Amino acid sequence: MSDAARPGPFQGRRLLLVSTNYAPELTGIGPYATQLAEHWAASGARVRALTGMPHYPSWRLEEGYRGVWRTVEIRGGVGVHRRRHYIPSRQTALRRAAFEASILTTGLVAPPPGRPDAVVSQMPSLAGGVIGARLARHHRVPYLPVVQDLMGAAAAQSGIRGGGRAAAVAAAAERYALRGAALVGVIHESFVPGVRALGVDPGRIRLVPNWTHVQGPTADRAATRARLGWPEGVPVLLHSGNMGLKQGLEVLVDAARLAPDVRVVLMGDGNQRDALRARAEGLANVEFLEPAGAEEFTDVLAAADVLAVTQRASVLDMSVPSKLTSYFTSGRPVIASVADEGGTADEVRRSGAGVLVAPEDPAALLEAVQKLAADPAAADALGAEGPRYVAAHLSREAGLARFDDLLAEVLRDGQDSGRR
Repeated sequence: MSDAARPGPFQGRRLLLVSTNYAPELTGIGPYATQLAEHWAASGARVRALTGMPHYPSWRLEEGYRGVWRTVEIRGGVGVHRRRHYIPSRQTALRRAAFEASILTTGLVAPPPGRPDAVVSQMPSLAGGVIGARLARHHRVPYLPVVQDLMGAAAAQSGIRGGGRAAAVAAAAERYALRGAALVGVIHESFVPGVRALGVDPGRIRLVPNWTHVQGPTADRAATRARLGWPEGVPVLLHSGNMGLKQGLEVLVDAARLAPDVRVVLMGDGNQRDALRARAEGLANVEFLEPAGAEEFTDVLAAADVLAVTQRASVLDMSVPSKLTSYFTSGRPVIASVADEGGTADEVRRSGAGVLVAPEDPAALLEAVQKLAADPAAADALGAEGPRYVAAHLSREAGLARFDDLLAEVLRDGQDSGRR
């Protein structure tokens, strides 16, 4: 039998993936949920995804989904079941709670039909984690949550208004979602203590790092800079992705104020974009770009001189930004303005592709940018470590294979439990 005709490892299996974010969203966890579901569908599984309406990172409903309350799409062989939910334009604890509650309600009231063989959920969505746990319990099938962010810690660390009060509620929801799981996947080892603190047996925790979901740059770097209006000789510091509270992007605007000869580019969207624009008023060296399309995304990253990842000083163990995998792929050096003891700092150190500076310190960040700009050869050498790290540890094939192993273990354990 040829490889093309040989049945995949999950041939005929019925899988339900619960993820608030999904394609056509291009950033955050949406691409990972999409590629995972489509990968399993290609292996012969019958995959359904229960998800929300596209809204991230702008936190605005995409035009094509206005007026839609419930829909089913076929994407990459996956039946995508979308349910309408509330989308807060500003982030407060109360608004975030309403967002999660609306997802929980519509997901539980109208789940996809049929009984799956296993339920997988992507968490940072608290509602998605609870929905996955409830549906798995209802159907008496194994449940596999994958922790991309810890929302209890996020509420406490991100600076969202009312976050302290929300942290206990979020942690209780996470505890409910995780404690009854067959296995729990985490994308970084820094999440393990937090997951254990929620009552999960460490023997049931598995490490499944994210992979790079973008292709490497292909366009001529000078041509891309010219198209974007970035003159040669002017250092460009670029941040790509969500503009939210936990990113602490004020440090980039403040760094631009200290150095008019450095161009700071904020590419993306998010609920803090307008506030950042107001903070940058009058600064000719701060530029806001709309999110780049998939076909040019890494070309834009590669055209910058330095790529920035920033977090508030309080952010320690609740998140490892998914943007890092794309940054490493681009081949440009990374400056991480993050807490030294957090998972993001660990990942940058491990890659060898960046430098760390103190969080919320514009002078320290600016000094690192100017040092790299003064030594282009050293900057290029640092950036070149990124693609090597991706090839060795973050390839799509390796990442999906780890998830295959995890799902196979869950299904095997579920069968063994059924025989006892």
